[in-house]
Amino acid sequence: MPGKITLRESNQRGRKVDRMSTLNRDTNCPRCGKNSMLSDDVTGEQFCSKCGFVISEKSEESGPEWRSFQKDSGSNPARAGAPSSLTIHDMGLSTVINPLNKDASGKPLSTSMKSTIERLRTWDSRSQAHEPVDRNLRQALGELNKLKDKVSVSANVLEKAAYIYRKSLEKKLVRGRSISAMIAASLYAACRDTETPRTLKDIADAANVKRKDIARCYRLLHHELELKMPVVDSVQCIARISSKLKITEKTKRYAIKVLKEAQERKESAGKDPMGLAASALYLSCVKNGVSVTQRDIAEAAGVTEVTIRNRYKGLKAEHISED
Repeated sequence: MPGKITLRESNQRGRKVDRMSTLNRDTNCPRCGKNSMLSDDVTGEQFCSKCGFVISEKSEESGPEWRSFQKDSGSNPARAGAPSSLTIHDMGLSTVINPLNKDASGKPLSTSMKSTIERLRTWDSRSQAHEPVDRNLRQALGELNKLKDKVSVSANVLEKAAYIYRKSLEKKLVRGRSISAMIAASLYAACRDTETPRTLKDIADAANVKRKDIARCYRLLHHELELKMPVVDSVQCIARISSKLKITEKTKRYAIKVLKEAQERKESAGKDPMGLAASALYLSCVKNGVSVTQRDIAEAAGVTEVTIRNRYKGLKAEHISED
């Protein structure tokens, strides 16, 4: 029978560390031939306690890949479930009735008891959002999950958007306003806060809400919640536009150089970051001989051709004067 023994090892600081290892009595060391093979319960390695020969590293047969931190858990590899998240209306901490129609001993329920449990499941799911605020939050976060795939944002942006919307619910800013517009404004505020290049038009098209309504709700959130938003960096918009047009890396780097020079001269202050990035990319295409029209760049950036022409004149004049 394999038994548990304690090995004392020294770590990097020179202190002694106790680690539990399993003694494999039915396995001999292939190097020294002695019956002294051990299995480390933490790393899963099998090694000889006499000569130190390692026969396998992290073998699936050496033990489970999970680590148990509870004394009464034994060898049960069950996880604790998904972590709590602000994007779930109850943060993932609610309880549900098991969908399996079996009792504690594993026997199937009778027909009458089965109908009773089914009715209890229905009322349990309904009672989880009995307050108007809970129903509002469930609907808003449901729309936020729909926007996730349309706008293609990361999980931390969604967490930030859910946090902003929960704060607006606490201050009762949602009352009398559209839930779709408020959750879209929260998502736009989260994109601005995490410096994710998403424009108001992108959010409005994904949420199917007017751009003016989202802008109005965003200004309300910015004022009431006292949000401190960083200035949008136009350099981050270069990669987005160039990926749509499949522009080469050389052209992209030259456009980034032009933008950084404009930022050093304070020429980019007060201008639309997306329009400035589109103009710098068009200037780079002209400089490197890439055949891209103003209309193509304008459609990829979501700005007008007039904006590109006006910003292009200023960037070109400053760039020529420096050269």
